[in-house]
Amino acid sequence: MDTPGSNIMRIAALGDLHTSETDAGKYTSLFSDINRQADILLLAGDLTHTGDEQEASILLDSLRHCSLPVLCVLGNHDYEKGREKAIRQILLQHGSLHILDGEGIIIGGVGFAGTKGFGGGFDNYMLAMFGEKEMKDFVEAAVAEALKMERALARLDKEHMNLKKIALMHYAPCSQTVRGEPEAIYPFLGSSRLAEPLIRQKVEAAFHGHAHSGLLEGKVAHVRVFNVAQPVLKSAGMEPGYFLYELHI
Repeated sequence: MDTPGSNIMRIAALGDLHTSETDAGKYTSLFSDINRQADILLLAGDLTHTGDEQEASILLDSLRHCSLPVLCVLGNHDYEKGREKAIRQILLQHGSLHILDGEGIIIGGVGFAGTKGFGGGFDNYMLAMFGEKEMKDFVEAAVAEALKMERALARLDKEHMNLKKIALMHYAPCSQTVRGEPEAIYPFLGSSRLAEPLIRQKVEAAFHGHAHSGLLEGKVAHVRVFNVAQPVLKSAGMEPGYFLYELHI
């Protein structure tokens, strides 16, 4: 990454591995290939299938074949059993792995910020904080995740002016990359509230997963948005199943 004269960071990104208890060794060649081709790996959530510690341990065994810096966010599947703290502890045994939940980190002169995100819908169809308490709670969760992203990106700027910034989340920040999914479930796939901090903080590119039947690429204002859910990457013909983004720095 810090090769003399180098001005390109190669970012490998993928999401929705949904590691199960029968997946021992399944991703070894994938991470080995990423280790050869990239400078950093981003994992966009749903690392496990049922939010189980054993699934996290199986993923960790495969990740040991990747010595690059690894940045992750958790996804909704990782929260399924309420064992997300245990999943974090297991994955953090990988010496160069960081799980972002409203935090930012600078690696190789590039700022990365991450959070899980949440639903709420997009553009003119975004849900409002109105009505029953349950509806207000749903929207409040989306607002809280957007604020996490805003603060993480703002802190990066305080540490380093004119920093190029990359955002990582599980839920989508725009409707473009979820097209192909049934419109009825759009409110559960992401929220335009997540796009607002990306635009304000002048993010270069954002990566998410979650929408398995969505599209690879979209854009909000100047920000390129990539849906790197593994089924999307495979539909786009990207084998062995990751997206490689070159960032000029």
